[in-house]
Amino acid sequence: MSRPAPAPVVSLRGAELSYGARVVWRGLDLDVRPGEFLAVLGPNGSGKTSFVRALLGRQPLSAGTLTVLGGSPREAGRHLGYVPQQAEVSAQAMLRARDLVRFGIDGHRFGPRLRTGAVRRRVDEILASVGATAYADVPLGMLSGGERQRVRIGQALATDPRVLLCDEPLLSLDLNHQRAVTELVDARRRSHGTSVVFVTHEINPVLGLVDRVLYLAPGGHRIGTPDEVLTSESLSRLYGTRVDVLRVQDRVVVVGVPDGPAAPPHHTQHTVLQAEEVSR
Repeated sequence: MSRPAPAPVVSLRGAELSYGARVVWRGLDLDVRPGEFLAVLGPNGSGKTSFVRALLGRQPLSAGTLTVLGGSPREAGRHLGYVPQQAEVSAQAMLRARDLVRFGIDGHRFGPRLRTGAVRRRVDEILASVGATAYADVPLGMLSGGERQRVRIGQALATDPRVLLCDEPLLSLDLNHQRAVTELVDARRRSHGTSVVFVTHEINPVLGLVDRVLYLAPGGHRIGTPDEVLTSESLSRLYGTRVDVLRVQDRVVVVGVPDGPAAPPHHTQHTVLQAEEVSR
């Protein structure tokens, strides 16, 4: 007798997000399964970050329903880990790496934080797990972008989350740091069964890890495996213009029409970068 499928960790039905008269996306039906790696793709303005904000309970839907871990996103907050986009660190420049991770452990509490040996050991364990022990006591303002992202992943993992939400965590990182960040995220998924929602402009750094893709575009959205979604036919339909998808040495190269209002300029730019990488 087969076991029933586990309940989805995220479920949307008829979900719509609008800003005034502008509809960002609508009619979104999606279940994210436990342990699944979902990549969220699309051009600027397609609502990728808004999608993550909705899952965090920071952006209400305009229509439809959204449940996270069986309840409202706000109720699930303690069980969600969040890795934000690279940002200026001026306000946090003097915070040490271990301070940021510690905030992930007890920043939700009111009143003074407990200075216990157990919490310090937990912080040390987390820093070690993300390879940040060497700069645990270094101010964030003195760390490289890749080092700061390691620490942010540590902060996101501090509460032992069931769902890890990553909003463009690879921006401004070189290829080595991109690889390190994606490996950390995937290691967590494999060791703990944590579901991953990974917003990115560039699929290739995570292509071998992704189970399914949610592609948001001017002409709607498409959900499926990378092989189902990242095709010339699929993307041409989403953009309403000719888009060619090529496979080069296990990499996806998307070529968009540069002079149409629905053309995907982010893909045109990435195509140039990918062609350079392939030629090396």
